[in-house]
Formats: sequence, structure tokens, C-alpha cells
Amino acid sequence: MTHGKARFLDSIAQVDAASWNALAGAGQPFLRHEFLLAMEESGCAVPRTGWAARHLLIDNPAGKTLAAMPLYRKTHSRGEFVFDFSWANAYAEHGLTYYPKLLSAVPFTPVRGPRLLVGADGDPENLRGMLIKAALDYARSEQLSSWHVLFPADDAAQRLQAAGLILRRDCQFHWFNHGYDSFDAFLATFTAEKRKKAKRERRRVAEAGIEFDTLHGGDMDEALWDQVYPFYADTFYRHGHEPYLNLDFFKRIAASMPDRLMLKVARVGRTRIAVAIFFVGEDALFGRYWGAGGNYHSLHFETCYYQGIEYCIEHKLQRFEPGTQGEHKVPRGFVPTMMSSAHFVADPRFAAAIRDFAAREARGVDNYAAQVNEHVPYHRAADEELQL
Repeated sequence: MTHGKARFLDSIAQVDAASWNALAGAGQPFLRHEFLLAMEESGCAVPRTGWAARHLLIDNPAGKTLAAMPLYRKTHSRGEFVFDFSWANAYAEHGLTYYPKLLSAVPFTPVRGPRLLVGADGDPENLRGMLIKAALDYARSEQLSSWHVLFPADDAAQRLQAAGLILRRDCQFHWFNHGYDSFDAFLATFTAEKRKKAKRERRRVAEAGIEFDTLHGGDMDEALWDQVYPFYADTFYRHGHEPYLNLDFFKRIAASMPDRLMLKVARVGRTRIAVAIFFVGEDALFGRYWGAGGNYHSLHFETCYYQGIEYCIEHKLQRFEPGTQGEHKVPRGFVPTMMSSAHFVADPRFAAAIRDFAAREARGVDNYAAQVNEHVPYHRAADEELQL
């Protein structure tokens, strides 16, 4: 059995990048020390904005870090993409306090990935158990209402469920690369009607004189950021919200992880009119943000989806996750993909009610995914082949 001691950090800067990254792995950028540090140093995920770091480490007696968990003490539920606002309202109606709560997640990032970070040294199963126990002990000792683990990898979700946490199910829409050698080869798997519609959408953008530049973090300079960041920010302002991420965050990521940040910038001539911001993993592309300076027919579909699919095919990435929700992604080749989250609720009365709710919710999500699956654009032979 591995022996270790838990400690909590007030900032990711309190652990060296090499130790953290050795546990986080290189599969996706969001758990990297550089990403979490940019969140803090830019002021996007800090106590003032409701994200107080409590990152959890397990060290061996010699002081070597064996396991870790991204962890925050939250005073609200914004920027999480797993919605518990109704739970908070129910607490308030009963005169109870829901916030602060404990959260294991990447701020503003609804991407499935490791949450119980375990290295090669020690007993992995024992270390995962130590992480879970330490988080539960912290939530109880601080008299927090709950602890939430958002978008854990499937094995972690099962481990958390075995520890008594309540699982919730959700549905996103992902694209999978089945060895396509071109975008046309991908479209060849569509029914004739859906293929014609997709080609028409792309043609409308081209006929409007819109072209695209593919830029990575290292290609960006001050002038470019000053042109494209307002597109991203305006998407939030139009919905009555402040942007989650400031310009300083993106500049930090461009400097510290230049190859992991990718932008598709749309322009007419030399005038830039829209941007989609992506992150690049080892085998997947992650679409995160978009904005445009005007209303152009089909530009959103082209910039956020078709351009991303082309990038995946060109770079042989196996998966494209364009973000949460959005049935409009399905006709463009994205398919329902199940996600999960895990929840510890301290009050046994609320825990029982939430467990019942989660079971009913899961049945509804399964039915929804099955119904949506009936409308994927692939012709029957291709669809059957893709299901193998």
C-alpha cells in the first residue's frame, strides 16, 4: 500500500510545473500547469471571481508528489456547464447555504479528462482512493454543502460512484475521424440530401469572398489579438454576460503553449470578420469560442465546424469536440456522445432527492440521445459501419 499525505494549494504556482504535468499527462492542454496558471495569473479564475484554488496533492514521506486533483472552492456555479442552480435554489428555499462548494474541474472548460491524476510511482488504485478521501474530508471539515467532479474520464467516474458519489449523465456532440483522407471523403458518408446541404453552406461562404487563415499561438502578435479578441468578447456581451476569459489569458497561453492554441480567422480581403478559437490535444481538437463582426450566412457553421473537421483530417486527429449542447451540430456530422459528472451532497435529505433526480435525468438523457441519433446525416451503410 502506498503511504502519502494530502496537502492543499492556494495556487497552482505552489507546485512546480514538471511535477504537476507528469501527473496530468500530455493528452490535452487543459490540465497542464501552464493552462491553470494562466487562468490564475490573468485573473480569470481567482478568489475575486469566485474560483479559489484548493488544488489537492498527495506526497510520499520523501516529499515527492504522487497524485493530484484540480480543485476549487466556488462561491457560485457559473462557468461549469453542469447545471446545479436549481439545487442551490432548493437549499435557499429551505434556509440552507449551498455556497461555497467544492469543485474538481477545469474552469470554463466542459471537456472530459482525468480528474484523479496519478503517476507511475505507487499503487494507482490506492492513490485514487486517497484523493477521493482527502476531498471528502475537506468538504466535511469545512462544512461545505457539496463536492462536484465535472467531466471525469469514464474510469474515474466509476471509481467516484463506487465511493458513493452520485453520477449525472449529459450529452454532447462530437465528431470522429474514421480515417478520412479528405473532407470530400467525409462528406461521401452523408446521405445525398445532407451532403448537398453541407456543400451549399460551404459554397455560400466561399461565394461571399470569405477566406480563412489558420494561426497558432506563435503566429499571433499584439495587432492580431487586438483585432480578433473583440469578436470573442462580443459573443458574451450580446448575451448580457462578461467574457469568461480576458485578453491577457489568451496572450499567456499563446506564449506558454503556442502549439496548443489554434485560431481560424475569417476575412474578406484583408478585413478580418470572425474568429474561432480552438485548443489542440494529442489526438483531438477542442472548439471553445467564436465571434463575428457581422451577420454572414453559414459563417458560424463553416468557421466553427467545417474548418475544424478539415483541420482534424489534415492533422490526423481522431476526435473533434466543439463544446456543449447544440443539436445544429448533428447535420454537420457530429454524433451524440455521453458525458458524466459526480456529486457528493453532504445533507442526506438532499442527497436522496438528488440521487432520485439524477436517475430520472439519466433516463431522459438516454432517450434524447437515441432520438437525436435517428437524425445523424450518415447514410445507413456508413452509419452501420461507423457503429462497428
